[in-house]
Amino acid sequence: MLSLNIVIFVTGLIKSKNMKYDWKKQDKLLYLPKTKPELIQIPAFKFFSLEGKGNPNDNFFSEYISVLYSLSYAVKMSSKSGFAPDGYFEYTVFPLEGVWDIREEAKKRNDGILNKDELIFNLMIRQPDFVTDKFAREVIERTKEKKPHELLNYAKFEIIEECLCVQMMHVGSYDNEPESFHQMEEFAAQNNVERKNRLHREIYLSDARKIAPEKLKTVLRFQVNPVE
Repeated sequence: MLSLNIVIFVTGLIKSKNMKYDWKKQDKLLYLPKTKPELIQIPAFKFFSLEGKGNPNDNFFSEYISVLYSLSYAVKMSSKSGFAPDGYFEYTVFPLEGVWDIREEAKKRNDGILNKDELIFNLMIRQPDFVTDKFAREVIERTKEKKPHELLNYAKFEIIEECLCVQMMHVGSYDNEPESFHQMEEFAAQNNVERKNRLHREIYLSDARKIAPEKLKTVLRFQVNPVE
């Protein structure tokens, strides 16, 4: 039995087309957590996503980000482009997220050394609830015509439900994230939950091109299961 309260996240509801949805205001529990670990129940959300592998510091990585934002802004601007779906409402584009893993060879070595060339990722940007499978396909096809890119052939529209997670806000360099993950794992052990797997999610709230490394803000999260 869990020994503390779980933060139940309920996304804000849009009741008027004149009301703009801003994730920084309506979704604070999800995107602006404290700088200490907490348990949170995450519901299902819709995403455009792109899978890849390799070092995120290499030039290719920015292409993945660019393609995801081109899709996301096509959704946002669909009302002005004349193809918005029923239920469209004004909103702020959601931040970039990434689910990270390492290649099987690296897992087998288990030497504790992170070679970024061996990383596997699934980058994604959340989409509003009004986006359907049909509309997402239309957005991808329209973007292929307007802003052609090979990666658009691999873009997916998917629904992801993380369920029970430990999360916290990490402030500082990406290279210092292991310190925060250590805190999160200690918190999990103290509260009768354990990591479901070695995957973890990062939500990028800062632009690394403009912000000093020590001031970067990144939401860190991993899935957990109760210990019976």
